[in-house]
Amino acid sequence: MGGAIAVAALGTGGLAATGMAVQRSAAARPNQSPALRGAAPLPHAQVIALDRAAAEGNVNALRAAQRAVSAIDGGPIAAWLAVGDGALPSTAKRPRRLKPMPSFAGDVLDPSHSNGDLLLQITATSPHILQEAVHRTLRALPQWRIRWRIYGTRPEDRTQNGRGLARNLFHFTEGYGNPGTPAGVIERAVVRADQEEPAWTVGGSYQVIRIIRLATDFWDRDTPHDQERIIGRRRDGRWLDGTPADERAVFASDPQGKITPLDAHVRRATPDRRHPPPLVRRGYNYHRSTDDQGLIFSCFQRDLAQGFEAVQKRLQGEAMAKYTLTIGGGYFFVPPPGDSWLDALT
Repeated sequence: MGGAIAVAALGTGGLAATGMAVQRSAAARPNQSPALRGAAPLPHAQVIALDRAAAEGNVNALRAAQRAVSAIDGGPIAAWLAVGDGALPSTAKRPRRLKPMPSFAGDVLDPSHSNGDLLLQITATSPHILQEAVHRTLRALPQWRIRWRIYGTRPEDRTQNGRGLARNLFHFTEGYGNPGTPAGVIERAVVRADQEEPAWTVGGSYQVIRIIRLATDFWDRDTPHDQERIIGRRRDGRWLDGTPADERAVFASDPQGKITPLDAHVRRATPDRRHPPPLVRRGYNYHRSTDDQGLIFSCFQRDLAQGFEAVQKRLQGEAMAKYTLTIGGGYFFVPPPGDSWLDALT
């Protein structure tokens, strides 16, 4: 996450990339958003942050973006949009937690790769299909200009016990920390009617994107044993005490950190495995050069303070911090499925 990778991570995928059924309204009729569809996100993705370029009203520009994304979504493509704080009309009721992403300890955020009025996430089964979908979508959006974009992949992508798993550039498998059922995803990530959020946000989700550069050469100088103690898991996902990957370790039986160090990533992120963080993670690897490669960290939650921000604060001082550097990303809100949320903004 901030200066960290969140190895029990899930990655980039919005509300439909994980099999989350969402609610169109407070009446709670289930519906599925493109951001959470299927047990695992599609293996290729572009994450594109946009700023409004034209003088056209915010809602009209958002409608055009919604139409463009809906036109490509389906089959080998899962695509969705998420709004940043600057995309919403000044008169609209905003998601309570939506704001520009702050800088956390250890971050070196590049403004040209951070935040944005609108986020497009387009995922596909192949690079060719992805590129065609991206080209078609951007061509339909003259009201918007690209602020930043990044391409990601999910190596060794697979599904196990309802969880999407993939291998990151540190050679560890990510995804074990996510819920294994659609109901579990809903519980962690989907905004409910009792949260004192604007009515139009019910069924949506807060999305956090973090572009995390990984010092892979530096990391690979350590032995696999040392790497596993820094992460707090084996490379195959098993816990250091021998607990299977998809079960919860009991850190209370190791209070001095002799088995799992107290500053290990997973122990800092989730000190009490009985109560996992209320978020869903989905990550993609990126590679722009030998000096710029790492993780496109993405997570979804119904409350930023209880989800991502709470974990980020616990990660301060973790052993893995010296191998990671967060250089960009942002906070966004994925609206509920359909387009009725746009009517609520007018």
